[in-house]
Amino acid sequence: MSDREPPRRRVPGPARPARPGAPRRPAAAGRRPATRRPAAKAKPRTIRLGSPRPRLRMVSLGLTLVMLAFVVRLLQVQAVDADVYAAKAEKNRYFTHTLAAERGRITDRGGVELAASVDAYDITADPTLFTPKEARTKDAPEQAAALLAPILDKDVAELTKKLKKPNTRYVLLARRQTPQVWKQIKDLRGALAEKASVDPGSPNVLAGVLADPSSKRVYPNHDLAAGILGWVNADGEGGGGLERQLDKQLAGEDGKIRYAQSGGRQVPTAGSTETPAVPGSDVELTIDRDIQWAAQNAITEQVRKSKADRGYVIVQDTRTGEVLAMANAPGFDPNDLSKANGAALGNAALQDAFEPGSTAKVMSMAAVLEENVATPGTHVTVPNRLHRGDRLFQDDIDHPTWHLTLNGVLAKSSNIGTILATGQLGRTQQEANKVLYSYLRKFGLGKETGLGFPGETSGILAPAAKWSTSQQFTIPFGQGVSINAMQATSVYSTIANGGVRVEPTLVRGAKGPDGRFTPAPKPKKTRVVSDRTAKTVSQMLESVVDDEEGTGTKARIPGYRVAGKTGTANRVDPATGRYKGYTSSFAGFAPADKPRVTVYCAIQNATKGSYFGGQICGPIYKEVMEFALKTLQVPPTGSGPARLPVTFEP
Repeated sequence: MSDREPPRRRVPGPARPARPGAPRRPAAAGRRPATRRPAAKAKPRTIRLGSPRPRLRMVSLGLTLVMLAFVVRLLQVQAVDADVYAAKAEKNRYFTHTLAAERGRITDRGGVELAASVDAYDITADPTLFTPKEARTKDAPEQAAALLAPILDKDVAELTKKLKKPNTRYVLLARRQTPQVWKQIKDLRGALAEKASVDPGSPNVLAGVLADPSSKRVYPNHDLAAGILGWVNADGEGGGGLERQLDKQLAGEDGKIRYAQSGGRQVPTAGSTETPAVPGSDVELTIDRDIQWAAQNAITEQVRKSKADRGYVIVQDTRTGEVLAMANAPGFDPNDLSKANGAALGNAALQDAFEPGSTAKVMSMAAVLEENVATPGTHVTVPNRLHRGDRLFQDDIDHPTWHLTLNGVLAKSSNIGTILATGQLGRTQQEANKVLYSYLRKFGLGKETGLGFPGETSGILAPAAKWSTSQQFTIPFGQGVSINAMQATSVYSTIANGGVRVEPTLVRGAKGPDGRFTPAPKPKKTRVVSDRTAKTVSQMLESVVDDEEGTGTKARIPGYRVAGKTGTANRVDPATGRYKGYTSSFAGFAPADKPRVTVYCAIQNATKGSYFGGQICGPIYKEVMEFALKTLQVPPTGSGPARLPVTFEP
């Protein structure tokens, strides 16, 4: 045998299992089929579950945090912020609005209504009821605005904006509408509601429109005394005149009402609280409605005839200082300010400052008489021209040398004679200026009248030390100094009242909500000149009207003694600040020997016909004075005029 190791015998391995679907290969010829050895038994896999405790802890912790958050929020809502959330709930449930107080009436001295309040409604809306959800239509604000605009006379876009206002349940659409307007809206809203009940697809876009009871100011006499009364603005507050000056007294105190609401409607079963409004006081004026009408009618007609810028008439009781009439032309109707001329608003009789001209000479004459430097019969030689300072002065008309008494200087309204007379008030011109200035102040120039009227001017009166070279000689005859019409009236009432100035008044008193009448405080009285001087000046003023050489003959009243003075002054144009046109005026009182009534008239810039005060204001004085004397039942005194001499023989 060979030493080689015999070849090992190949032992076939276990057969591989056939793949599913694969064809079996036939066994090779001569080969023994392979025998399968049993496979080793595999050990089973063991699946181990994780511990549940960590997960349970996580879930428990999460639930605990959630519950803790709820508990904290609950404590905050019910304990910490309980009052806040209760207040929010109350706010959403309850509605509070103001109950407007009824504004007090304004009457004349006889109780005739000049201003009153009538029922009205503030038209409001709840914007939450105009949302698509509540109104069941996308364009409810637009539809409602289109329906309301022509009724309320408002812009559609403006109303739409208000009806879309977010985060509020109250908007004001229009103030102080008449009951007729609210009825029209209610009828339209009712028609839409009826249509919606028949056709659910048809929304009532006016369901959220509401109304609050209010009041509206009316002036039954329209433009009569409008300058005195003023007006009430859109917020119900006094916007001018006495309505503004006495606003707190007239307005009263508003109240409040609080009630539960649902859908913009009051819940009748829920409790409500109400603080009633306190109405304003009724104010009684010193004005006499009839005399006011006569004055306003007269000045309006003359301003029209003269094509003047404006004019005013004031009537005053000389004994009490009460203003019986204060008329302006042109005027305005406070019921409808949209049609008023802006230049006519206000009270020009108190707010215009103008140079008075010759009506101011009465103060110069009173100062001369009071200082005992002349008498009514003192001779005054009046040349055609007078040189003083840097100017050459003249009278209104060219004339030869006049030989006048002091009374004649006033009767013929001589500027030159007035300059000569007042020059005697001091040893020097500066001393004379100081004396005259002191009298002008006592007569009320350069300060307010005491009425306290809104916008009243105090006029312009410079201290004597500041008078220019020309003012030293123009102020004595009423140029270079400015006053208002009430100041001018008060000057003549002071002379008529025996030299005692009584502050003018417009208000007699007020009647409160309790019905009790409270008279106005008594006016301040100031002695300006002596009774003797006042009576002498009164006699001199009679010569202006009664004497044929006087400038005021058109103011004569048959049966009555009349004291008065004309005035024609250069006028300062408010627009340019330069002299343009004239201020024509007349002032006086009657009966002259037992005065009862003062009347003052002024017309600014008459452009047609005469511009002399005696010619265009004298007739107005006569017309208004006659009416006032008859209305007040003032009888003639029956005595004759003093007839002081006007001229003298040289």
